[in-house]
Amino acid sequence: MFDTVKAIAGFTRHASVSADPEAREGMEGAVKYLSALLRDNTGCEVEVVQTAGHPVVLGRRRGKPEWPHIVIYGHYDVQPPDPLDEWTSEPFEPVVRDGVMYGRGTSDDKGPMMVHIAALANVLERRPDLPLRITFMIEGEEEIGSPSLAAVMKARTDSLRGDFLLMSDTTSVGIDDESITTGLRGMSALEVRLKGPGQDLHSGFHGGSVMNPIRALAALCASLHDADGRVNIPGFYDDVVPPADWEREELARLNRDPEDYRKLLGVPELCPPPDYDVFESRCFGPTLEFNGITGGYQGPGSKTIIPARASVKISCRLVPDQKADRILELVEKTLRERCPRGVTMEIERQHGGDPYVVLPPHKSGEAIGTPKAVAFKAADEAIREVFGSAPHYLREGGSVPVLSDIRRILGMDALMLAVALPDCNMHSPNENMDLLMIERCTKVSERILEAVAGTRG
Repeated sequence: MFDTVKAIAGFTRHASVSADPEAREGMEGAVKYLSALLRDNTGCEVEVVQTAGHPVVLGRRRGKPEWPHIVIYGHYDVQPPDPLDEWTSEPFEPVVRDGVMYGRGTSDDKGPMMVHIAALANVLERRPDLPLRITFMIEGEEEIGSPSLAAVMKARTDSLRGDFLLMSDTTSVGIDDESITTGLRGMSALEVRLKGPGQDLHSGFHGGSVMNPIRALAALCASLHDADGRVNIPGFYDDVVPPADWEREELARLNRDPEDYRKLLGVPELCPPPDYDVFESRCFGPTLEFNGITGGYQGPGSKTIIPARASVKISCRLVPDQKADRILELVEKTLRERCPRGVTMEIERQHGGDPYVVLPPHKSGEAIGTPKAVAFKAADEAIREVFGSAPHYLREGGSVPVLSDIRRILGMDALMLAVALPDCNMHSPNENMDLLMIERCTKVSERILEAVAGTRG
C-alpha cells in the first residue's frame, strides 16, 4: 500500500518557492521527487516539459482510445515561508503532531495532490488492468499566476484533453463535513507606485511645500471604498451575477455562527459589505484589497523625512461574470483619474484570471452516463459513506486562475474534491494538513477512479 504520509513528508522537504529566484534547488528537487514518485508508484510515463519559467510535470497512464481519460491537476510550487519567526517548527522539515503534519506546502498543494497519486497507486495494486487513462498535469507556477501552463496546453491539446479535470486545491468545511467545490473567484492584481521629490527630503525644511507620497497614497487608497465597504470604482459591479438560490441555500445549510468565525480570525468585528452576509461575502461577492503598503522610513526610532516614494499592492477577487482584464482597466482608469497632484504614478499589472464556476451534473441536467457525471455521483456516494454525511456543494473565495485557461483551451470542467481544512494556515506560518482528511479523501478518490473506469464492485 502506498505510504501517503511518507510521500507528503518527502515532497514537503523540497523548498519549491516559485516566486524566489534563490529557490532553484528546491524547485528542481521537487520535480525530480515527483517524477520518481509517479514512475515508481503508478507506472506513469513522465515527461518534464521545460518552459520559460518552471517546468510542468506530465505523468501519463496510457491505454485504449475508448477508455475514459481523467486529467489530474496540481502544483508543486509553494508560497514563501516568511515570516520565519512565527513558525513553531522548520517550514521545510515536516513534523507530525496529533495527527496533523506541519510544513510549507502540506495543504497547498502537495498533500491534497498526493491524495490522487495515492488513490491511483492503491487502485492499480488491486486492479493493474484498470481500463482508465490518466494524465497528471502538475505545474510549478500556480503561486505566481501560472504564466507558462497555457502555452504547454496549447502545444499538447490533443493529448491533454480528457473527459474532465480532477483536482484538490480547495478547502472543505470541516473534518466531518466534506465539500465539493463548485466555484472559485477570479483575480486581478496590480502594484501602484507614487513618486514625489527626487530624493527623501528633510520634513522640517520642506514640509508643507511638497506633496508627501505617503499622504497621496493614503488618500488614493481611501477613495477606493465607500463608507459601507463597497468598492468605489465606476463600473466595478456592472457584470456581477447574483448566486443561484440553491447556492445560497447550500451555504446557509452549514448554519455557521458568525461569532465563532470572528473569534477564529481574531478580529474585533466582522465587516461584510451590503448585499451579502458574512459568509456569502467570502465566495459570492467581489472585493478590492490592499495586500501591502510601503513608503518612508520603517526602521527603529524616527527619521523625519518626506519620502521620495510610496507604493501599494492591490488585488481584486472577482465573481461571475466579471472579467479580469476589464476590472484591471477600470481600476487603473480610476487610479489615474484620482491621482493627487504633486506626485507621478506608475502602475504595474500583475497576474490574474477570470472566475470559475462549474454546475454539478444534478444541477445542470447533464446526461447521467458521462464520465464527469459518473465521477460526481461516485464522489457524492463515497463522501456519504466515508464521512457519514452528504457533501456540501459550495463556491470558495480563493482563486485558481488557470482553471479558466483549462476550460478555454482543453474544453474540460473540473471536479474539485476539497481536502484542506479552514484552519490549515494556507499561505501563513504553521501551514498544516490533517492526515485523517488525507486518508478519507484518498478513499473517495479511489471510488471516483474505479467508478469512471466502470470497475467498481
